[in-house]
Amino acid sequence: MDIAEYANLATIENEHWYYAGKREVVRTWLKRVGPPASGQTLLDFGAGTGSFARGMEPFCRVLVLDDHEEALRLLRGHFRPEQILIPAGDAVPLPDASLDYVTALDVLEHVPDDAAVVRSFARLLRPGGIAAITVPASMALWSDWDVALHHYRRYRRSQLAALFDPGTWEIVHLNYTNVAVFPAVWFVRKFRMLLARLGVQPANPRPEDRLPPAWLNAILHWLFVGMAKMKLSFPFGVSLLLIVRRRGEIAGEGKHAASR
Repeated sequence: MDIAEYANLATIENEHWYYAGKREVVRTWLKRVGPPASGQTLLDFGAGTGSFARGMEPFCRVLVLDDHEEALRLLRGHFRPEQILIPAGDAVPLPDASLDYVTALDVLEHVPDDAAVVRSFARLLRPGGIAAITVPASMALWSDWDVALHHYRRYRRSQLAALFDPGTWEIVHLNYTNVAVFPAVWFVRKFRMLLARLGVQPANPRPEDRLPPAWLNAILHWLFVGMAKMKLSFPFGVSLLLIVRRRGEIAGEGKHAASR
């Protein structure tokens, strides 16, 4: 992301219904599938501002990884140097099977080779380890917001599931989230795209970039979190949430793969 996007995110994410709700939903599902404990290690992959990782520190040992200098600057303000990892090319500088949890919240859409990232999760997690993934859903919602955030894609449910080989992963939960606002988001983004084609500059900044009024923010947070905690299967949504468990023994990986 651009520096301006990081700065705006750091300003609004503590209160904004989507960012605060996403953190709450992921924490809830991690606790459901196997609550993190003090002797376990969680890596927040693509940690950004570090808000989610900071919220997990009371429960387990936390590591953060990012390769954007602005993100690293923010992370250094909240974490000890030994907690902050910088990838060496495509390699994560950790041994095989050294993690109990990996989280990647709105990360896969930012990388050209999302399958390679998923393979790195399989290498890093111990058998039985959990990965929690969120991504934006539906290319029908593609907009200037995706362009500004340097997204490569938005995902269908089947497209996200296909990244996780069933011989390696057990899908614990996969569902669309942010369901209630889908029609409004679709309309707003299509309207802004129409204005852009007509050469008209919208008078207001993108809705994603600002806090709504407190009453509306509270309602949207309640809808987002409440529906995302359900076990009902939704046919569409603005985002997707995936919880997967690493199967069996690690095969075909060297003990020192991180140093390759």
